[in-house]
Amino acid sequence: MGELNTAELLVRCLENEGVEYVFGLPGEENLHVLEALRTSSIKFITTRHEQGAAFMADLYGRLTGKAGVCLSTLGPGATNLMTGVADANLDGAPLVAITGQVGTDRMHIESHQYLDLVAMFSPVTKWNTQIVRPSNTPEIVRKAFKIAQSEKPGAVHIDLPENIAAMSVVGEPLNKDEREKTYASFRSIGKAAVAISKAKNPLILVGNGAIRANASEALTEFATRMNIPVVNSFMGKGVIPYTHPLALWTVGLQQRDHINCAFDQADLIIAVGYDLIEYSPKKWNPQSKISLIHIGATPAEIDSSYIPLVEVVGDISDSLNEIMKQADRESKSTPSSVELRSDIRADYEQYANDEGFPIKPQKLIYDLRQVMGPEDIVISDVGAHKMWMARHYHCDRANTCIISNGFAAMGIAMPGAIGAKLVYPDRNVVAVTGDGGFMMNCQELETALRVGTNFVTLIFNDGGYGLIEWKQQNQFGDSAFVHFGNPDFVKFAESMGLKGYRITSVADLIPTLKEALAQDVPTVIDCPVDYGENLRFSQKAGDLSCKM
Repeated sequence: MGELNTAELLVRCLENEGVEYVFGLPGEENLHVLEALRTSSIKFITTRHEQGAAFMADLYGRLTGKAGVCLSTLGPGATNLMTGVADANLDGAPLVAITGQVGTDRMHIESHQYLDLVAMFSPVTKWNTQIVRPSNTPEIVRKAFKIAQSEKPGAVHIDLPENIAAMSVVGEPLNKDEREKTYASFRSIGKAAVAISKAKNPLILVGNGAIRANASEALTEFATRMNIPVVNSFMGKGVIPYTHPLALWTVGLQQRDHINCAFDQADLIIAVGYDLIEYSPKKWNPQSKISLIHIGATPAEIDSSYIPLVEVVGDISDSLNEIMKQADRESKSTPSSVELRSDIRADYEQYANDEGFPIKPQKLIYDLRQVMGPEDIVISDVGAHKMWMARHYHCDRANTCIISNGFAAMGIAMPGAIGAKLVYPDRNVVAVTGDGGFMMNCQELETALRVGTNFVTLIFNDGGYGLIEWKQQNQFGDSAFVHFGNPDFVKFAESMGLKGYRITSVADLIPTLKEALAQDVPTVIDCPVDYGENLRFSQKAGDLSCKM
């Protein structure tokens, strides 16, 4: 390879890593990178805000297992990028963030827009560095992708000063090393098998790590043959099909629900690919009385409510298969917690024919589920609707309902839907958002139109920050500072060249969803929602008693 500048070598290294897209905004300090991308096989997607760029890279990484890449300039561009980078890091999505920077010749003095970005990104990344020697670029890029994509995945950050970007360099990308699977020890598998064989009421808690490990098939077979019911976290949806007779659906609400009864009855929790950040064990094992088995690709995090009897650390599918060979549950009856499934399903089905308007969130989600196919994807934003999506939107397949529940950043749905549609252009994609979250990154709908990612944005419209109002009412009996006005969302969509719809009756919803999904432009559906259901659910949760 002949002489290049550092930015050109950086882009060659990105190409070598198989990067398809770089999401970001142009700026003075990243001009050399943009010029190198202009003649690259990599497609640069110009976004309307750096936060949107990071969320697009976040969802790309989450759905593919390959690091999504986002780019910003220095100063305010980098600070805008940071929320999406933090979201990817806490949610376990591989991401590589690249920032422009002032020249190294003016970092020692007060300089226009200069911030120490390596220091700033350090708390929200697995690793980060600044390129100060052009010849180190191949090592830095290879290390960045290796760290970002290694379990547990997350974000890394590369800072490139503008004078370094322009310097001449001779170099070439490094070969990618193939990661071999690691396998759990025979001893840990044996101990886990014995504990599972003895348990009378075991319960599987499955998290996002099982999705990252592509362990759905192994987990479903394990649960079926061992006759053990399965609960998933918000981020573990679809690991086992929700129609499976042992699936008890989703746990993670901060209030008691039917599924909490399963934890009350359990004498052993088998945590598979579960990250503590998804749903704190202090919520379901506050007294540390339930025995635990940890099955994951990495050791268990330290928590006084999560102290496993045994840690089975290695490839999750292999671990489950090996435990299955040794565990003996043929003489065991079905755990009593399976009886909860009828109550859970009845609660879900009771809204199938509800005609109330504004529409109850349970009915809204029920109808959405009827329209979406098993491979179609919904991206949930953060707000009261997220709690209802977690509880009522059920999945046949992994990675078909994306809920940010590590960092839980508002504004992720629409840019995330762009990332999802780029990965799966032939699937239906719906961004489910509140009116609060919609207004945080609605500018990216122009990006969606420009790059041809046609998805539906479904707005749960209540004229306020519904989740915070729910919390205030539960804690103080009243609410404050949570209400706001909204634009006409239909006109807003039409002004951008999109198609807009407004729901005026329950009967409108399914036909409108079907029509919106068939459009060749992005669409927006404004749907009034009855969040009076929030307090009604809290009342029911408070009165819930378990049938032991």
